[in-house]
Amino acid sequence: MLSGERKEGGSPRFGKLHLPVGLWINSPRKQLAKLGRRWPSAASVKSSSSDTGSRSSEPLPPPPPHVELRRVGAVKAAGGASGSRAKRISQLFRGSGTGATGSGGAGGPATPGGAQRWASEKKLPELSAGVAPEPPLATRATAPPGVLKIFGAGLASGANYKSVLATARSTARELVAEALERYGLAGSPAGSPGESSCVDAFALCDALGRPAAGDVGSGDWRAEHLRVLGDSERPLLVQELWRARPGWARRFELRGREEARRLEQEAFGAADSDGTGAPSWRPQKNRSRAASGGAALASPGPGSGSGPPAGSGGKERSENLSLRRSVSELSLQGRRRRQQERRQQALSMAPGAADAQIGPADPSDFDQLTQCLIQAPSNRPYFLLLQGYQDAQDFVVYVMTREQHVFGRGGNSSARGGSPAPYVDTFLNAPDILPRHCTVRAGPEPPAMVRPSRGAPVTHNGCLLLREAELHPGDLLGLGEHFLFMYKDPRSGGSGPARPPWLPARPGAAPPGPGWAFSCRLCGRGLQERGEALAAYLDGREPVLRFRPREEEALLGEIVRAAAAGAGDLPPLGPATLLALCVQHSARELELGHLPRLLGRLARLIKEAVWEKIKEIGDRQPENHPEGVPEVPLTPEAVSVELRPLMLWMANTTELLSFVQEKVLEMEKEADQEGLSSDPQLCNDLELCDEAMALLDEVIMCTFQQSVYYLTKTLYSTLPALLDSNPFTAGAELPGPGADLGAMPPGLRPTLGVFQAALELTSQCELHPDLVSQTFGYLFFFSNASLLNSLMERGQGRPFYQWSRAVQIRTNLDLVLDWLQGAGLGDIATEFFRKLSIAVNLLCVPRTSLLKASWSSLRTDHPTLTPAQLHHLLSHYQLGPGRGPPPAWDPPTAERDAVDTGDIFESFSSHPPLILPLGSSRLRLTGPVTDDALHRELRRLRRLLWDLEQQELPANHRHGPPVATPP
Repeated sequence: MLSGERKEGGSPRFGKLHLPVGLWINSPRKQLAKLGRRWPSAASVKSSSSDTGSRSSEPLPPPPPHVELRRVGAVKAAGGASGSRAKRISQLFRGSGTGATGSGGAGGPATPGGAQRWASEKKLPELSAGVAPEPPLATRATAPPGVLKIFGAGLASGANYKSVLATARSTARELVAEALERYGLAGSPAGSPGESSCVDAFALCDALGRPAAGDVGSGDWRAEHLRVLGDSERPLLVQELWRARPGWARRFELRGREEARRLEQEAFGAADSDGTGAPSWRPQKNRSRAASGGAALASPGPGSGSGPPAGSGGKERSENLSLRRSVSELSLQGRRRRQQERRQQALSMAPGAADAQIGPADPSDFDQLTQCLIQAPSNRPYFLLLQGYQDAQDFVVYVMTREQHVFGRGGNSSARGGSPAPYVDTFLNAPDILPRHCTVRAGPEPPAMVRPSRGAPVTHNGCLLLREAELHPGDLLGLGEHFLFMYKDPRSGGSGPARPPWLPARPGAAPPGPGWAFSCRLCGRGLQERGEALAAYLDGREPVLRFRPREEEALLGEIVRAAAAGAGDLPPLGPATLLALCVQHSARELELGHLPRLLGRLARLIKEAVWEKIKEIGDRQPENHPEGVPEVPLTPEAVSVELRPLMLWMANTTELLSFVQEKVLEMEKEADQEGLSSDPQLCNDLELCDEAMALLDEVIMCTFQQSVYYLTKTLYSTLPALLDSNPFTAGAELPGPGADLGAMPPGLRPTLGVFQAALELTSQCELHPDLVSQTFGYLFFFSNASLLNSLMERGQGRPFYQWSRAVQIRTNLDLVLDWLQGAGLGDIATEFFRKLSIAVNLLCVPRTSLLKASWSSLRTDHPTLTPAQLHHLLSHYQLGPGRGPPPAWDPPTAERDAVDTGDIFESFSSHPPLILPLGSSRLRLTGPVTDDALHRELRRLRRLLWDLEQQELPANHRHGPPVATPP
């Protein structure tokens, strides 16, 4: 028995006890090392805080004069037959608990300061002697005390958290009481009913969230998930048994009980409604309570001679009994039996387990073995790890909790100017894993899609993956040089391929599709099988054109050269279709940065080809002819032949530009979905694509300009006949709407012949309907301006503005508009010929009616004519010999300046702008190629690529393209 002495009040003083307990409060690790063993029964200890002063700084009673420190062996020797040091200390505390209540010793009720200081000692008798045998988790209760940060969530101003020392036996209720005392919220003395009511008003919460940066106590914290701990749960065991996932952080918070329950219900409701992204808390809540608070709790036996502390015994005992009932309703013996069966099942799965003797083992080994019994999810896709980087950190199953799952290394921030790090679902810590390495999208309907990030080494069934591809259950996905996963989707119900695609083909299996032609040759297939597959690809009708980056320049050059030379009988949009196949192959199969480079090279080749064609036409049709050489006007047939190459390039470039725009928009959309819209490499790629599309725009503008230039040049020599020819020739009948060109008056045939040649040319070249409308709109604008200027010029020199001449012009114009209406161009022609029609209508007004009109009425009836043009027509109108214009035709003073300074001629610079077509491309790259000429050209290009591949091989390894065997 430890020796003690009594002071004046008669209360016991234990000199050999004060120094160990006092040292434990100030320096727990040092004193534990000196004691040589763990403290046996610390249900609740005093705490220290990082932001407020510790209560251990209160003045201690003066130490006794015979305080001494002994080695462990000496202490045991001094104990004699009295038993272990733990038993002696337990008996000592029981003695203090049953001592005289009127004494003034430390810890007695007669000393309020001492009672408040050592209030936690009132719980030690419950955990010292008479403890029943504990379940396996009880071995963790002998762990050294740990420091728990309990965040006040605004309970006290200026205090962010309080640090509390606790052991594995410390319950949540005890830590709440200690934290409230540290925050200064324990308004009643220790052990009083007021303290119990204050503790009941608060609860300890386990919060899970993502801190902004650094420590979770930095302040930038928002709890995304919250769980209320039971009063008898062991927070230190909860923290050890249930660790947060990578990227998440957890902390303990002190909140009001009602507020905590409300937040917990809201968190569960949000998780149930969302269903993605959040870890499951409900099952863990029940498990953690049972593991950390249920079976490890024990109460003193009936013969221990100690009762519950005053003021809290009845309530605490009832809570402990209710917790034991909730955990052990199926009996503790049955629970231990089931645990032993699971342990034996886990051991049976280990190598050599059949010869092993299954007996008592370390519970930590049992926990580790039970973790190996993994059951895959049944309602979500997941990835099965086949090879990892660090076995201690890698998991076996990675479940997709969202429709889009991102693999990556993660990190606090991106390397680009401190921008936020990309969101990552699965963290992989290999050195060759990028911050955002790979993205998998698995929607409700199969198949899933996998897309590697730029520069990320990813393999799909053993082949290098450069672009987005389909991911089927059973496929192998390799990330970097270390990780290898198998994709599984239990929702498919076995609808995936019966045989994994990465297995070698069985003998006698049917050859794969033509698209396999240039795939891996080390997959176990025989030489004859590979030859048949290659022959099927070379002669197949699938719209596929595979090439390697090294063959890109030769392939694009061959397509553009053949289109510029007009070789073969390709369909009008054949070059655009072949070039679009190249773009599609680059967008689907080659690396991410290849498409912008291909588009730039393609646009430059087309521009050079068009420029050469424009120079050739310019050399044959010079603008300035030598002196003495008469200029031969272009006929509609000649201009059609000259403009056919330019019109073909305009049609093909327009469709190709629309196709490229679709691909670039897809690239931007995918970048936005993956959160990479600000990636510098992506921005550089988009700039290169914009430059390529700008070159294609320039090609379309240039070909359009050259086409309308030569067409208007031809029209210029034919338009004057509309003002001079007489449609009422002897014996001639005026043709009706939709008449043939041969039935039209001779004076109108040249002009209509140009319109017909342009219409046939646009139809043969399959020019986009929007460009067809704009082409004829420009031709009609030029015709209207040219005829109106000629009309204004004719009236100045000789008598021209008279009713009989106006009727002839009106008839010719009506015949032209009727013919254009029959050709499907009536609406456009009516719009652009409106001003000429109104001017001719003015001249067709009978003389008597015209003399009665005033300036204001004429301005109202002919609004499109400017004041200068109206005054010019009226002032030169032939009213008869010696008769001048009436005074009613004089413009008012307000419009006199506009009449005097206005121009009577139309400007050719006010033509409508060219607007490129919007919408999807008319190219069809799905389904088999039905056009025989296009199929022949596709076969020729495929064999050209085969020859280029063979040229890289040694001479003794080359062979010609295989020939498919007849069925």
